[in-house]
Amino acid sequence: MDNPPKSSTPLYQSISDYLNSIPSDHPLQISLRTYFLSLSLSLGPSLLPFILSQKTRRKGGFTALKHVLKREFGVSGFAFAMTAGVGGGAALKRLFDTFEDNEPSSNPDSQNSIQLTSAFRRFISKLSPTQKTFLANIISSFISISLLQLPQRSKTNNNQCSLHSVPKRSSIPLTSPLSESTRGRTSATLDLTLLLLVRALDSVFRSAVLPSSYRSKAGDVGVDGIGVEENEEMRKQKRQALTRKVDAIVFWACSARIMWCFFYEPQRLPRSYNKWIMSIANIDPRILSALRAIRADKWSYTQRRSDPADLVTTFSKDLGYPAAWGDPKILPPYGGEGATKVWEALGVQGRNAVGGLPCEIVHGGLAGHNCYANAGVRGLKAFGEALAIYLPVHVLPILLTRPQKLLQLSTLLSTLLNILRSASFLSTFVSSIWFTVCFTRTIFLAKLFPWISHDFWDGPFGCTFLGSLVCGSSIWIEQGRRRGEMALYVLPRAIRACLSEKWLKSGKRSVKFAERLTFVLSLAILLTSSSHAPDSLRGLSRWTLAFVMKGPSNGFWKTKRKDTGTPSTPTESTEPSKKSDEVVEKLGHSLDTLN
Repeated sequence: MDNPPKSSTPLYQSISDYLNSIPSDHPLQISLRTYFLSLSLSLGPSLLPFILSQKTRRKGGFTALKHVLKREFGVSGFAFAMTAGVGGGAALKRLFDTFEDNEPSSNPDSQNSIQLTSAFRRFISKLSPTQKTFLANIISSFISISLLQLPQRSKTNNNQCSLHSVPKRSSIPLTSPLSESTRGRTSATLDLTLLLLVRALDSVFRSAVLPSSYRSKAGDVGVDGIGVEENEEMRKQKRQALTRKVDAIVFWACSARIMWCFFYEPQRLPRSYNKWIMSIANIDPRILSALRAIRADKWSYTQRRSDPADLVTTFSKDLGYPAAWGDPKILPPYGGEGATKVWEALGVQGRNAVGGLPCEIVHGGLAGHNCYANAGVRGLKAFGEALAIYLPVHVLPILLTRPQKLLQLSTLLSTLLNILRSASFLSTFVSSIWFTVCFTRTIFLAKLFPWISHDFWDGPFGCTFLGSLVCGSSIWIEQGRRRGEMALYVLPRAIRACLSEKWLKSGKRSVKFAERLTFVLSLAILLTSSSHAPDSLRGLSRWTLAFVMKGPSNGFWKTKRKDTGTPSTPTESTEPSKKSDEVVEKLGHSLDTLN
């Protein structure tokens, strides 16, 4: 007897054909895109330490690797939880539509269920499409945060890997569930919640300030004889100019708070963020220790106190200056003629009529006592480091998409101009802090008010406070459309720096309730906006949700696809080339914000 013929179509080909047969906005398609995108964001950073470390060759390394894989692929992993939130919302929305269209069967044995179903159908029918989408996303978002915050119930014993052999999830803010006890530490999902909150608030603000422009018939004329469409476009440009100004103000306020926390409360900022600021600012940590000692009243010019006694004297000697230059028992606390006499006795130049630490120590031995040279040299150093950061950010997207564009003089000049502009922004950010510090404590303000002690000028509301206020104004150097993404990048960190550490680490139910409510509303707003008001989204949130919710054939993600039988029109065939410049620009913005 002959065996039945086997199917010549491989399994993966059958799956591929099935996926291609369903729309790109089908809940299954949305779930698959969400899962693999989320998995790449969470699993990559988790596996990187194992790739770079030699611990994977040991038994403990493989145990830790197994733990990470089990965590990331588990129900409480970031990928599964976000898929439940995004894909689950799309599935519930489709279920609502199906439920509203189908009439219940008239089975006399289930009258109660029929009545309940009819009541729910009447409730659903009264909702608008936007409200139904929002309701579905509210439910799925609650499921998502509940999965992310599932407690870890793994038993600990001697055979299991130690904590130091497993990458800490707190270093990966997108992937961390809560453990059973949250007292004494902040929620591991807090960074993700604040990120969603900022993007959702931005969407709401843009919906209010930039409503969707209506299209009128050709020939319609406004009050002043201007076409309605042209008049609407003018209003839209004015609103965009307003939002760019708001973006600049938001960045300025956020950078002021972040820099002040960098000086005095670094525990409020991510550790990696502190290290990055430290490397760009090129400041000696002993200067930071002195600033924090002044704030804690452990260092005082007026009281002649230093705790520890060698807090700055050793730093002064390391720079090649006398130890007395860092001793508050000798340094003049006030300005005036008395301070000038002290400096003459100590051999300090260029500091007549002002007190406090000599600028040679504050500068860290760079540029001597010349404050202008110090700010200029640090600005040039920051400019060089910024070029190394922004060069690949601006060039790499073009190389990946259309490398031949770099051979065009206009594209090359535009790219170089964008690189120089971004580097100038970061350079001005750094140099303005240093110059404002010296302007306050040495060049002008301290000389203008010599009766005010340097406990104030070098304190938390003196030179560093003014420097933190001034540095954010450098955002005006950047392009207008980039200010918004940069403001959205720093705003979550600024909000985190404003929250009470005591309350966040208290373990109270109010903390968990507030975070869950914020997460649910924020994610629901973003998902609803991506379906009904995509123009209210921008930057990474818009591009990511456009890909997740509608697939790679939507918007600037549009690429050439195989024809499924419908002949392509000239418009469809030329669409990718029209969008290529947008791809280059937006990929550059995406990579820039990741830095």
